[in-house]
Amino acid sequence: MALAGSAAAVWALPAPAAHVPVLASALGIARRAQVGPGEVALTFDDGPHPDGTPAVLEALARANATATFFVVGEQVRRHPGVLEEVVAAGHRLAVHGDRHVCQLRRGPAALAGDLDRCSALVHELQDGPVTHWRAPYGVFSPAGLALGSRRGWTPLLWSQWGRDWQRRATPAGIARRAGAATTAGDVLLL
Repeated sequence: MALAGSAAAVWALPAPAAHVPVLASALGIARRAQVGPGEVALTFDDGPHPDGTPAVLEALARANATATFFVVGEQVRRHPGVLEEVVAAGHRLAVHGDRHVCQLRRGPAALAGDLDRCSALVHELQDGPVTHWRAPYGVFSPAGLALGSRRGWTPLLWSQWGRDWQRRATPAGIARRAGAATTAGDVLLL
C-alpha cells in the first residue's frame, strides 16, 4: 500500500507546478519567456475555434501584436482553415496535445502518441520545428516532461492568467487580471 502511495505521489509531483513557481523552476518548466525589452508573451490555449480565434486575430492585428497559440490537434483537424489564418497572420504555433486530456490520466505510450499527432499537425502548418508545449490545464506528468524533453521542446506555463474561461469573465476583468503587475518576460495565458 505504501509503495502504491509513493508511486502515485511521484506520478503527480509536477501537477501543481502551474501554481507553485518554485516547483516549476525545479522541474525546468518555464513561466517566463525570452522577449524584447518591455515585452510580454501572449499565449492562447485550446484552439483553434471558428468563433473565438478570428476575434482574437482581429484584436491582435489592431494592436500590431503577435502571440503563440498552443493548439489541440482534434480542433486543428475540425477547423484547419482557422489555423491557417493564425499562421498567415504571423503567429507562432505550439503543442497543447492532440486531445485536451489531463496528462495524469494517460500512460507514457498514449501520451507519446497524443503529442506526436499534435506536433505533426503543427510542423505541417508552420515553418520550423515545434519549440514549446504546454500540458492541458497546465498539469504536467513526469512522463510528459520526459517526452517533451526528448523532443527538444521547452515546457511553458504562465506567469499571468486572464481566467477568461470563467462564466462571469468580462473583457475589463480579464485585462485587469492578465495585466496586473506585468513585467518584461511575463507569459500571459488566455
